[in-house]
Formats: sequence, structure tokens, C-alpha cells
Amino acid sequence: MMAATVVSRMRMGTRRAPVPWLPLSLVAVAAAVAAEQQVPLVLWSSDRDLWSPVADTHEGHITSDMQLSTYLDPALELGPRNVLLFLQDKLSIEDFTAYGGVFGNKQDSAFSNLENALDLAPSSLVLPAVDWYAISTLTTYLQEKLGASPLHVDLATLKELKLNASLPALLLIRLPYTASSGLMAPREVLTGNDEVIGQVLSTLKSEDVPYTAALTAVRPRVARDVPMVAGGLGRQLLQTQVASPTIHPPVSYNDTAPRILFWAQNFSVAYRDEWKDLTSLTFGVENLNLTGSFWNDSFAMLSLTYEPLFDATVTFKFILASRFYPVSARYWFTMERLEIHSNGSVVHFNVSQVTGPSIYSFHCEYVSSLSKKGNLLVTNVPSLWQMTLHDFQNPSPCFLSKLVVPSDQCLCVS
Repeated sequence: MMAATVVSRMRMGTRRAPVPWLPLSLVAVAAAVAAEQQVPLVLWSSDRDLWSPVADTHEGHITSDMQLSTYLDPALELGPRNVLLFLQDKLSIEDFTAYGGVFGNKQDSAFSNLENALDLAPSSLVLPAVDWYAISTLTTYLQEKLGASPLHVDLATLKELKLNASLPALLLIRLPYTASSGLMAPREVLTGNDEVIGQVLSTLKSEDVPYTAALTAVRPRVARDVPMVAGGLGRQLLQTQVASPTIHPPVSYNDTAPRILFWAQNFSVAYRDEWKDLTSLTFGVENLNLTGSFWNDSFAMLSLTYEPLFDATVTFKFILASRFYPVSARYWFTMERLEIHSNGSVVHFNVSQVTGPSIYSFHCEYVSSLSKKGNLLVTNVPSLWQMTLHDFQNPSPCFLSKLVVPSDQCLCVS
């Protein structure tokens, strides 16, 4: 997202590779088994500029204990002296995938308070895959860096504490995880945990206490802990949600099963500075022209054709590749390029920053050719075409990136 343990290296060398992009629960299970030694870590702070973009990672990267210290040291040395550690019993990427709202359905999310905290935080950092050993020593590491013993607190004791900006404090808030065999369903437990996070942050805000917070887990939650609904996890994510009319469904390319999903809150293009909003012509349209779209184990293409558009037939082609990375024992997709075909000419945009594990997806507030919108769409030659995708979510049914990315950032899951 730490050097892998001997056991994980053996698993990486012998496991069977999942089929890329296949949105079925069995693929999620296979990938989760490969990630048994990894847990996600989400960091955010009331101070600004504590973390620079993670530029040295690559597809399938797993954060080591040494790398983790390079991310934590600046925050602990320069940031607030009050550190909150929300420690869940078990947690994995799959929790976010299974219990978060997808394709704009945030009201269905079990993590609304965490989402809001990340949206509002001046600084944040997300590490989707951190070596379990690094996390197991995190409390000790924080204690040594802060020079303060961990204080186990709940909401009642937190309100009685007198925190200030000068004295260090390490506050440990334990959050449970209950499997489906327990008295409460996992979604209910995760929602309850999220409410605790929201109440703790609200208390600190009311007292104007600066802080840095971290959410992670004691150990990974593996695939066998995931409750599967009828039809599988992937089918659940693909089902039509009963939502407000403003939430439109994703574009879905199917052959024998759903293969590619594409969603955005707004899809607009411009030719010679004349802008057209294609949102209502794309999402929820039964006769959308997907001619030319295809999918296989290594490559996929989503082809969208509109006519007339700017007095011509225009086709947008999103071209993806999938590769296996032994270091994470997972397939990762990369959107190789976006092509715009019109009047016999082709414009190529590089979009290689759109990347992530093949069973998940990439999310970004803006994928755009405009510099003021991040300029993720890059062309080597000047072009008369421009494009902006607002609240973009690329092919593959997933949620993680919609949870862990502030509104002005993107998650190239790595």
C-alpha cells in the first residue's frame, strides 16, 4: 500500500491468481486471503501540511514498519501533541467494500462520520495495506515518540479530561468488531463504531483541542469473516439501490456477467471550448451505445458512442490493462489511456494515475483535463478537446476509495 513475512511470501508464490475485474464474491475472498498480513491505516489531523503525497509507492505496495515511521514522524514532531488511536479488533479493505455506500449513495454508508472527518481534515493520509507487524507495534511506537503512556478512554472519561495543545496525550479508543455469528450484524457494529468516532471528534471540536487521529485494527479481518448475501458480494454491490432520483445508476458493460462499471456525478466534455453535459445521456440510459466494448483477463475497453455530438459521431474509449504484482499477490488495473474518436481523428489522453486492485476501483473528485481540476487527463499534443468527470468512479464495483479520499484528492490505491 513493510516487507512481507516469510509466510506471506510463501503464499504469494503459491496462490492462484484471481480473474481480473470479475465482480464476484469469490474473487474478493481469494484476494482477502492474500492480504491476511495487511490492515488499512487511515490518518487525519486538525493541522495542515503534515503529509506530502505518497509519491514513491507502486501498484501492490505494502507499507513496511520503516516506511510507516517516515509518514508518522513528521506528524508527531510537527503536528498536535494530542493523538487519538481508534483501534478496532479486526478491519480490512473488504469492510469498506461491503458496508460503504457506492456510486453516490452515501446515505447507505456505515462510515459517514469517518467520511466527513476526512473531507474536513486539513491533512490526511490513507495507507490501504500496512504490514501487520508495523501495526502491532504502533501503540508502543506512539508512546515512545510522544513520551506519554496510552490512556484508554471512552466518551464519558474523554469529557472529563482537560487536554491542551502543549502536553502530549495518547488516547486509545477501542472499537469492537462482531462477526455475523454475533448478536449484531457487522454493518450495525461498524455503524456504531463510526458513531463513536463522530462523538469523540465532536467532543474535541467543542473544546477546540488540536489532534491527530488514526484508525486501524489489532489484526486483519480475513475473507471467512465476511458475511455473504444471496448472490454474492459483487452482486450485492451491483443491485439497484432505492435512492433519491438524483442518484443515477452506473454504466454497466456485461457479457456473461457484469464486467465493467463506470460512474460519475457529472460527465462533461468540450470541443473548441463549447461544453456539453453528457450525464443524462450516459447514466441510466437503456439504449446507451456500448459498441466496441470488450473484456478479457488482461485488457478491457469501455466504449461510449454519442451522435450527434458537436455535429459529429463521437466515441470515448476508456482502455484498461490488468497485471499481476507478486509483492501483493493481487491483480492491479491501470487505465492506460482515454481516446476520443471523431471525424476520423483520435485524441489520446494519458490517465495512468487511475489505478488500483482489480477487485476495487479508483475514485477521485475530479478526473479532468483542466489544470484547475487536477489535470489527471494529460495529452502529449495540444487538443481542441477537454473533459471533466466529477466524482469519478472507474470500472469495478467497490467503495474503499470513496471512503478514504478527501474531496480535493484522489486515491490511486497503492
